[in-house]
Amino acid sequence: MSRDVLSVAATEAADPIQLVAPDGTRHHHPDFDAVLTDVNDDALAELYTDMVVARRIDAEATALQRQGELALWPPLLGQEAAQIGSARALRPDDFVFSSYRENGVAYCRGADLDDLLTVWRGNASSGWDPFAINMATPQIIIGAQTLHAVGYAMGVKLDGGDQASVAYFGDGAVTQGDVNEALAFAASYRAPAVFFCQNNHWAISEPVDLQTRVPIAQRASGFGIPALRIDGNDVLASLAATRIALERARAGGGPTFIEAVTYRMGPHTTADDPTRYRDPDELEAWAAKDPLVRVERYLATRGMAVDGFREAAEHRADDVAQALRRGLIEKTDPGVDQVFGEVYAEEHTWLARQEEHYRRYLASLGEAGDGPGDGSGDGPDAGEGDR
Repeated sequence: MSRDVLSVAATEAADPIQLVAPDGTRHHHPDFDAVLTDVNDDALAELYTDMVVARRIDAEATALQRQGELALWPPLLGQEAAQIGSARALRPDDFVFSSYRENGVAYCRGADLDDLLTVWRGNASSGWDPFAINMATPQIIIGAQTLHAVGYAMGVKLDGGDQASVAYFGDGAVTQGDVNEALAFAASYRAPAVFFCQNNHWAISEPVDLQTRVPIAQRASGFGIPALRIDGNDVLASLAATRIALERARAGGGPTFIEAVTYRMGPHTTADDPTRYRDPDELEAWAAKDPLVRVERYLATRGMAVDGFREAAEHRADDVAQALRRGLIEKTDPGVDQVFGEVYAEEHTWLARQEEHYRRYLASLGEAGDGPGDGSGDGPDAGEGDR
C-alpha cells in the first residue's frame, strides 16, 4: 500500500472517495485499488447479486409488514452497497455488532432467512445465534453496539488474536454518549475495531446537518482515530475501505472510522412517513445515484452482458424472497414456556409473577397456554392487519 490510511484520511476526509461513479465511470485510487486486485468483473457481478438479493429481502419484508405479517420493519433501500461491500471484506472469525438495519450484512454473514424476521413478527426475543455466524443480534438501543464492539475487540487484543470487530451504526447515533465513549476507549486501548457509520442523511425526521456542521468522519480525529469518508453507494469503495481498516486493525494499528455517505431511500421504519419531512427533489437526486445501476453501467463498459447477470441475480433474489416468506408464514408462534423460560438463566420471581398473570389471562380466553402457538390467539396470519 503506497500510503498509510492515516494520510488518506488527512487529505481526503472532506470529499467521499469514489471508485465507481453513478454513470459507471471507474475512478482510480492508489490505496483502494491496491486492495482490490482480486476483484475482477465476475467478482463484482457477485457483489451486484448480493445487493440485488438484499434489496429483494428488504422489499419482501416491507410487503409482509404491510400485509400484517410483521409488526414493524426497518428498510435498508439505498444502502445496499455500504452493507454488502463492507460485509464481504470480513473474515468468518471477525465479529459484527450492528443496529437493526443491517439485514444485508446479516445475509452475507449467513443468517438463516427465518431469523431475519422473527423479532419483527414477535416469534422470538432475539434473532439468530450470535456465535453461529459471529454477528450479535441487532441492537435496538441507538449506538449501544459500539461499546459491545470495543469490548469484544479489547478482549481479542488481550487474547493475542488477529480478529477484528465491526460496529455498524447510522448518522443519528454519532451524537449518542455510548458512541463517543466507545471511540474514546477504542483509541486509548488501540482496540482492533472498525466503526462503520452509514450516513443515510436522516435520523428519523432529523437531517444530518442538524447533528454535525462538519463531515461525520472528521469527528474521529478528535479521538485520535483515523477516518475514511467514502461514497456509500459505491460497493467497491465500501469493500476497499473496510479491507484497509481491517488490515490496520489486524496489524495492531488500532481502530478506524469509516463514514459511508449514502441515502435512506425509504422510511426510517414502516411506521414512518418520510413525505412529511423530506423534499421529493432530494429523493430524486439520490435515486440517480443508485448503487445497483452504477455497477450495471460499469460492467456494461467492460463488455459484460448486463441483461444476463441481471436476470440471474433477480432469479436468485426471487428464490430468497420465496423462502423468506414461506419460512415466516410456516413458523410456529412460541409457547408461554418459551417466552418466559428463556429470559433469565435462573428463576426470577418478578418474571414468574408476570407468567402467572399471563396464564390467567389466557385461561380467561379459554386457552391453556402450554403448547406452541398458545398465547398469540390466531397468530399474525389471521388477517389482523398492521399492528
